[in-house]
Amino acid sequence: MKKHTIPYLFAALSFSLLTQSCLDLEPKEQLAETNYWQSTNDFKLFANQFYGWVRQFSDVMYSQSDKPAHSDYFSDLFTNKDLRNLYSNGTNTVLPSDGNYTSNYAHIRRANLLLKNAENYASSGEIQQYVGEAKFFRAYSYFDLVQLYGNAIIVDHPMELTDPNMYVKQNDRSEVVDFIIKDLQEATDLLPKAAEITEEGRVSSECCQAFLSRVALYEGTWQKFRGNVERGKALLDIAVKAAEKVMNSKAYSLFAPEALGESAQKYMFILENTKCNPAGLQKSDNKEYIFVRRYDEIINPINWNITQSSLNNAIWITRKFANMYLCQNGLPISYGGVVNPQFQGYDKIDSEFENRDNRMRYTMMRPHDNFWNNQKPRTTWDGKDPNPFIVNFIPKTGTGYHNQKWATERLVSDKNEGYDYPVIRYAEVLLNYAEAVFERDEAISDTDLDRSLNLVRLRVNPEMKPLSNNLINTHNGMDMRTEIRRERTIELFNEGFRLDDLKRWKTAEVEMPMDLVGVKWKGTEYETVWPTCPYPINGDGCIVIESGRQWEEKHYLFPLPTDQLQMNPNLEQNPGWE
Repeated sequence: MKKHTIPYLFAALSFSLLTQSCLDLEPKEQLAETNYWQSTNDFKLFANQFYGWVRQFSDVMYSQSDKPAHSDYFSDLFTNKDLRNLYSNGTNTVLPSDGNYTSNYAHIRRANLLLKNAENYASSGEIQQYVGEAKFFRAYSYFDLVQLYGNAIIVDHPMELTDPNMYVKQNDRSEVVDFIIKDLQEATDLLPKAAEITEEGRVSSECCQAFLSRVALYEGTWQKFRGNVERGKALLDIAVKAAEKVMNSKAYSLFAPEALGESAQKYMFILENTKCNPAGLQKSDNKEYIFVRRYDEIINPINWNITQSSLNNAIWITRKFANMYLCQNGLPISYGGVVNPQFQGYDKIDSEFENRDNRMRYTMMRPHDNFWNNQKPRTTWDGKDPNPFIVNFIPKTGTGYHNQKWATERLVSDKNEGYDYPVIRYAEVLLNYAEAVFERDEAISDTDLDRSLNLVRLRVNPEMKPLSNNLINTHNGMDMRTEIRRERTIELFNEGFRLDDLKRWKTAEVEMPMDLVGVKWKGTEYETVWPTCPYPINGDGCIVIESGRQWEEKHYLFPLPTDQLQMNPNLEQNPGWE
């Protein structure tokens, strides 16, 4: 059956939020009560707007401190020249208003509208897909509320302005998570399987299970590391089973075309339906993306200066992250006080890149490499393209560690790149499975590692030793939990997971206050190629970009905004915020 493509722009039903309370009924939606819901197509058109709610590039790459969400800029992995991210250094305060809060409740309101009207629709079988989508996106919005604020008000129907339930206390986060899980389980049964989707881009049954694995892993570890072991274990079991269903479906696979070799992951992130990689592969060749925010150069460009804000000096990666990459023997650069024999040290500006995980070279910018961008692009990808944007790269700014992920190499106008943003991809599901199994059982077999995490690890590292219990047990100073978390951090870098992961692991209080540190400058080649360093140097001879960072217990949740507290006196501010 020929597949059609879901529209890139969801303008058929575009409602704007008018504020009094985050749960208010918007006047245009009152009108929708009588003017819509007369046909299956009405439900489809209404559901189309849901797809504009999911994360996009600007949500995870935006560096400004007044837009908190899930960006890695709010974590410990990288920063930029502004050095003014209040959420990263722990100096944020209560906001007068917060669009993250109000927009999620607006989305929930609209999902509830569809669900309410579906109850009275005669041909229920014809609209079950759109009912499933409403439940999926309601769950998606509630999970965002849980991650950011913890407790939330459960609303399962569209409420009038006079409804007293609009002004109630929040439900406990455990109730909200159970509500999310119920929605996703019901949506799984209502939605078509990936192979049955006739309109590309719509949510599938497997997508629900993939997202369920994310939700249950998040909350399972949140509870476990806060002493609620039994609750955590039950949720982790849900995560394991959900991820396993996706794995067993065989609907998805890692993007690892032989033609791209060790650069496969690099080019996966910048796939477009025009020549953008050495093999000429297009979006249809990627079976890893389970759910995406769709873009196209002509129909719906990213409209974000993504290449210019990703390549070179735009992103300052920390030494902490650079040191996480393993050597090709599958071991860290040091362990148990022993330096890995494959690690070449820091004497030369490129020596630390030798014998490392290939993702280091293709995510970060390796010194002495050439780089192209959208203004000085490649044309043949044969290694002989003239006029690189950067020739013989020599780091001389920021941390000295720079990024190339999300930066295209083809000719395209600024802001017009058209690669898709992966809301959920198969690599995450495999990593969810491995972590959930280990945290549920406090152990994981080599068989389970080989069917999940090691597939990701070896995708562009075919010669690397896989993670195994023997590898852990025969090397002092190594442990399985650290290696599972390492793999997740490396693979999902700059995709909006890091701060959420530190929060659920309850390690943010350790990781976030650490100085943001750059390359080892003192006693290395950097003293020659970068003779004047404008930043302090620590006792290890490394550049210190930011110090004095802090993290308090209250920072595990964002504060509720002042306007909502004033409008609903029953709301309870999160602990520690005034």
